[in-house]
Amino acid sequence: MRWRDPTRGFVSPDLFIGMAEETGQIRPLTEWVICQAIKDQQVLARAGYDVTLSVNISGRLLSDESFAAFALSKVAEAKARLCFEITETAVIDNSEVALAIIDRFAAAGIAVSIDDYGSGLSSLAYLKQIKADELKIDKSFVLPLDSSSRDGLLVKSTIDLAHSLGLKVTAEGVETATALALLQAMGCDMAQGYFIARPMPIADLIDRLGEPAVPVGTAAQTPSITRAA
Repeated sequence: MRWRDPTRGFVSPDLFIGMAEETGQIRPLTEWVICQAIKDQQVLARAGYDVTLSVNISGRLLSDESFAAFALSKVAEAKARLCFEITETAVIDNSEVALAIIDRFAAAGIAVSIDDYGSGLSSLAYLKQIKADELKIDKSFVLPLDSSSRDGLLVKSTIDLAHSLGLKVTAEGVETATALALLQAMGCDMAQGYFIARPMPIADLIDRLGEPAVPVGTAAQTPSITRAA
């Protein structure tokens, strides 16, 4: 989500997403995003790009049964291929209900990604319980890769742990060719960050997908697909 207001200019998602959560507007906002992601996926398919789109799901919604029913209905109706990104800490507040809803998403064929892993109090117990397909390493560990061997060790151990659990791994915050090359050597599956692409409207994304890949010899490349709002 990106917001460019005609009078305020660029409004950071760190500001308006947090306000949406505090005011209760996060549900209608997320419902809009799910519907728009489904439409965008259809546009991308017509352009020749059959891709899974990821949508961030706020922890405030992981205990909302009616939201879960809405999301499941929309995805099933459109036969969409979506991935719901959740933070591990979002499960902790109401773990029984949250884990049950995640199970429903997984059973319906919606991929589940554990987002921002390492940014909070990461728990192996919850990591074992969440029926996830992917683990995303938080950018706070990826950004210093060029200069910090300690962060490199943590990233490598996280990749190995996730792979041992059958999860694919995406590194967030890849901003340099060196970081991308290091992640490739560590066996990271995918990368996301400004070095690959910045957030862009869907028309620009289609143009970007038609261009040559990032000029680094790696299979671990994916654009950061984010709709500009």
